[in-house]
Amino acid sequence: MEFTWIGFAFICGLLTKLISLPPSIGYLAAGFILNFLGYQADSMITVLADIGITLMLFTIGLKLNVKDLIKPEVWFGSLSHTIFWLLFGLIIVKAIALAAIPLFSDLDIVTSALIVFALSFSSTVCVVKLMEDHGEMRTRHGKLAIGILVMQDIIAVVFLVLATGKVPSPWAALLLLFIPLKPYINKGIDKAGHGELIPLMGFFIAFGAYELFELMKIKGDFGALLAGMYLASHLKASEITKSLLSFKDLFLIGFFLSIGFTALPTMEMLAIASVLTLLLPVKFLLFFFILVKLKLRGRTAFLSALALSNFSEFGLIVAALSNKSGWLSPEWLVILSLAVSLSFILTNILYNFAHDYFARNKDKFKRFESNKRLQEDNFVQPCEAPIAIIGMGRVGMGAYKALNAQIGNQVWGLDTDKDKVQWLNEKGIQAYLGDAEDADFWESIDLSKIELTLLALPSVQDIMNITAQIKRTNYRGKIAAIARYDDERIALEEFGVDKVFNFYNEAGVGFAEESLGLIKPVQVLETN
Repeated sequence: MEFTWIGFAFICGLLTKLISLPPSIGYLAAGFILNFLGYQADSMITVLADIGITLMLFTIGLKLNVKDLIKPEVWFGSLSHTIFWLLFGLIIVKAIALAAIPLFSDLDIVTSALIVFALSFSSTVCVVKLMEDHGEMRTRHGKLAIGILVMQDIIAVVFLVLATGKVPSPWAALLLLFIPLKPYINKGIDKAGHGELIPLMGFFIAFGAYELFELMKIKGDFGALLAGMYLASHLKASEITKSLLSFKDLFLIGFFLSIGFTALPTMEMLAIASVLTLLLPVKFLLFFFILVKLKLRGRTAFLSALALSNFSEFGLIVAALSNKSGWLSPEWLVILSLAVSLSFILTNILYNFAHDYFARNKDKFKRFESNKRLQEDNFVQPCEAPIAIIGMGRVGMGAYKALNAQIGNQVWGLDTDKDKVQWLNEKGIQAYLGDAEDADFWESIDLSKIELTLLALPSVQDIMNITAQIKRTNYRGKIAAIARYDDERIALEEFGVDKVFNFYNEAGVGFAEESLGLIKPVQVLETN
């Protein structure tokens, strides 16, 4: 059985990858197809799903800053969206019931409210995978979407506590003792080095926090999230995240498969689930207008709202609990599972065109912007140095140091991570905060001063998006980029990037040249 669903998940994931869709959609399809063929989910799939979600929440926490959660656009945006969604959702569901559509007409006000509430959450799994695949976890809209998801998770935990009567243990207050213990825990992490102990330590902390919170009668996944936030300021947070990335993606396959194994749907259930997906534009519009009214820029509001326009796995947990308590029929659990699956597919497809669509229609969205922007959204005009490096990660920093050593103060960097930019500035590096995929950014600077733009980014799609944005502004300079594989290099060159460097090959060449410099002086002396 294990080989069957692993092999089938791989085939379906590969097929969706070939048509430019995320493999996770293939995993969803694999679960439904296997269910249709008569296979049943075993305990291993459930265990994998639970491990995947716990690791995902832990890694989200590692990238979170508590300051991001107390921003009005995060906490007020999330709460106000939930309230308005419940109001409008109930009206729409009751209107559908008046049309005598099967299953809707039998719903009372309490059951209708439960269904609408279950659909109010956006998918943490879907949005995080979406942001990771597009390299946007640290962008303004990426951080905003993740912050809203965390707030929704807190709302879900409160509901589960109230619905189950599972009151936290009086001993839960002892968890606060971990705050003064942080310096000692940080020292323990430092001693782990950089090898195989790093991922093992990540597992230990994530699941240790999970079990500890369960012991205190608090949802364990919430404990994993808080454990990640607790360690987010540590220098090894990024290293731990990267070491767990492959494990998390592997275990999450179980989650996507488990949705398909929920139950075997009928055509009537599929039709009703399709009707529920028609509510997604309502979710998008609510998020967009709430965020715009909170003085966010149109692009940030648009991308965040689109990423959050899906239904959530937490909704299935709420529905399963309601079904167990006799508040919701089993048919609705299947319908909601289908609606969640359909919303995943729609979000992943539509988001692939999000940047390009906004760039072509930005005036339509920008007219809803507030006249006054938040301080965080005001661009700082970069210096007039002729070379710009987009992405100040390891490759970008290496390029900056090399160019700065050769030509002096003629280069500046751009990054979407506010904390990183601040740290770079403290080190005397000319770095600026901005999103290169944002057309507004390129239109706000004097491109006539820039002769060369280096795109030091890991995502080919991001490089293509930025290249397209730059060319729309009649940029006359040259564009260089990096690629990890030859097929990526060919694709970027065909797209219009002037020079593409193979990351691994060029690293080898640079290493050889620098090493050769160690013996060349000796050879020269011997010759003379």
